[in-house]
Amino acid sequence: MDAMNEGSIDIVAVPDHPGVRWWQAVASHGFVAGVAGLRATRSLGHDLLLPTALARTTDTAELTLYVEPRWRRRGIGSRLLAAALAETAEPRLVTHVAADSPGEAFCLWHDFRHTRSLRHDLLTYCNVHHAWLGELIDAEHPGYRLTHWTGDLPAELRIEELLRSPSRPGDAVLTAADAGGDLAAYAVAVVGAPARPRARQYGPAVLPGHRGRRLGRWVNAALIQRLREVHPHLEEIETVTAEDDSRLLALREDLGFGLLRRTRRYEFTLRPPTRPPATRGEDAR
Repeated sequence: MDAMNEGSIDIVAVPDHPGVRWWQAVASHGFVAGVAGLRATRSLGHDLLLPTALARTTDTAELTLYVEPRWRRRGIGSRLLAAALAETAEPRLVTHVAADSPGEAFCLWHDFRHTRSLRHDLLTYCNVHHAWLGELIDAEHPGYRLTHWTGDLPAELRIEELLRSPSRPGDAVLTAADAGGDLAAYAVAVVGAPARPRARQYGPAVLPGHRGRRLGRWVNAALIQRLREVHPHLEEIETVTAEDDSRLLALREDLGFGLLRRTRRYEFTLRPPTRPPATRGEDAR
């Protein structure tokens, strides 16, 4: 296939992907030279499963875009982006790309704005000192108790509702610190396909009024232990942390997480949002 030029490419919408809109850049003989996807974001990272009082609406779609290396610099990525923009109802797009990668150069070329630098860390269970982990979990925190929940995450995520619902088999494990019936801190991990040995962790987050008591480390340690009990096939846990969140990065390092890679978040604003996002404070102590 030598005729590698923009004119030989058709941008085709791909149906039947619930929750995600996909486009393919299809060359001759059906070869897929690139793909783009859009999905409405739900709260992730520090925003995952926020209590009702702290929840916010993002009005954001997440963009995934990839062009095969031998087909790059031919306008294919720009055409895929244009197809996605034409179908976007949300006022802004976000995308995550590897630091100093061709994806980052593409974002800058198309006037995406860099909004956050992220660090991905990995914990492997073979390196976990389980006796030490048990000591962290057993440490006394007067006035607080650990609670757990397992199941599948619903589309609308509110942590108080999950903790009131019964546990069942599912891809998510939640560990929380309870203070007399009030949520104080929590951490969540989500498992992928059964054949994949890696889970993705979100948090820990500690609510205002409960910070400075090392609750974040407590619930995170308990989550690491509980996750392996519920899903014994797991070998690794991956986390994502903002590079400027020194407290959470220190907590990750303390628990044994190590650097996996760095990515950057870029944002493209199509129009002003219909309402401003609520502000909130967070802490991982």
